[in-house]
Amino acid sequence: MTTQEIVAKLWNLCNVLRDDGITYQDYVTELTYILFLKMLQETDREKVIAQGVKLAEGNDLAPEQENANKEKKVVLDYSWDTLAHKDGLDLFNYYKTLLRVFGDYCTGRVREVYSGASTNIDEPANLKKIITSIDGLDWYSAREEGLGDLYEGLLEKNANEKKSGAGQYFTPRVLIDVIVKLTAPQPGELCNDPAAGTFGFMIAADAYVKSQTDDYFDLKSDEAEFQRKEAFTGRELVHDTHRLALMNAMLHGIEGSIELGDTLSPAGACNQVYDVVLTNPPFGTKKGGERATRDDLTYVTSNKQFNFLQHIYRSLKKGGRAAVVLPDNVLFEDGVGDQIRCDLMDKCRLHTILRLPTGIFYAQGVKTNVLFFERGKTDKGNTTEVWYYDLRTNMRSFGKTHPLSHEDFADFEAAYTAKDRHTVQDERWQVFTRDEIRKRDSVGNETNSLDIGLIRDDSIVNYDDLPDPIESAEEAVGKLEDAISLLNEVIAELKSYEVE
Repeated sequence: MTTQEIVAKLWNLCNVLRDDGITYQDYVTELTYILFLKMLQETDREKVIAQGVKLAEGNDLAPEQENANKEKKVVLDYSWDTLAHKDGLDLFNYYKTLLRVFGDYCTGRVREVYSGASTNIDEPANLKKIITSIDGLDWYSAREEGLGDLYEGLLEKNANEKKSGAGQYFTPRVLIDVIVKLTAPQPGELCNDPAAGTFGFMIAADAYVKSQTDDYFDLKSDEAEFQRKEAFTGRELVHDTHRLALMNAMLHGIEGSIELGDTLSPAGACNQVYDVVLTNPPFGTKKGGERATRDDLTYVTSNKQFNFLQHIYRSLKKGGRAAVVLPDNVLFEDGVGDQIRCDLMDKCRLHTILRLPTGIFYAQGVKTNVLFFERGKTDKGNTTEVWYYDLRTNMRSFGKTHPLSHEDFADFEAAYTAKDRHTVQDERWQVFTRDEIRKRDSVGNETNSLDIGLIRDDSIVNYDDLPDPIESAEEAVGKLEDAISLLNEVIAELKSYEVE
């Protein structure tokens, strides 16, 4: 059984829960609770659940200590087999207890996954069916193909389901792979995603470094340990999405910190600098038009993308690299937006902007781009020219039935990696100098719009290509005169017949 077939079976279990009024997103969260336990069994790691859990000792324990000991014993005695063999209300109550005590008494990743967890399932029979179905899957094949790939397949399925609303937390894997390949994280580098979602960027970055180092076997033991435990980190605001990120990281063998919190709050201040930042921050403004509550951002705005952009280039080491997915408005919004773009181009070498196709994210009308830049050695004058690749204009329609593929990015990759970008022959590939970007508006104010680099749209009439209107009018008059002359001849001939 392939990973895709297993994912399809898991997804079909969602139908079981519809009677309980559970949404797609709730279903994936619920499935995460149960899959986490099953995958620990499959990887012989069930003992991590009880790690660090100790009973209070003594003959004169307080009532609360005795009660805590009873609940800790539930943790210490837990096994998948115990869960799978229960039925009815006994199973239902045991499962609810597990969710609570794992969040209260366990340590490490287990505690993080189950912190504040609760079930949305109301029917014990539905819970039993899900556990039985998961227990009966072809786990040998799943292990062979990779449990992490299986879970990512499930997350992608959820993101592609419009009703789930999860697309905002999931960037298409094809796009992630291209971004990671071109950014090329290296062993020993600190990588971060400040809007982690389900941790897809960092998982792809880990896979890329593994592909360059024979799964870290080319590295020394301490270097490999760094890759597993420190190299890949992130922060995610939404609690349930944070759980998915933790699960995803665990199944891919990544133990780096994934914090639960708001990057745009004081907790997200740039206390650490990174070699690589890869991210797709959330679109829109803070609720109620609120400004970011951080006091270390130079330019104050309620626009989340601009705040994330400031955070990202401030969090880079000198020479550090970033690739960020951002909507079109970041390229042209004036006022503070213009100031932030100038600051970015001063502090960083903004070298490439990829204009992405429409229809590849959850909001069909959202037009997006990928900005590639690196932090300069100084804070002034680092951007001298910006290269654009237009993957949007005159492209086929993308969506659920026609998803992105690696082949769609082949020409862009070739242009991006060319030894001399000026020799690339591709109409979609253009360059603009910093002086060409810097312009003046009608009242003489400097503007720095980056909303350029799109080729001619064949679906739009280009009025420059239309014939001269005077010539067209004269030609039309000439044709009308010829027609009138012909009609007069016909009338004259008809009249001659009447006379006869």
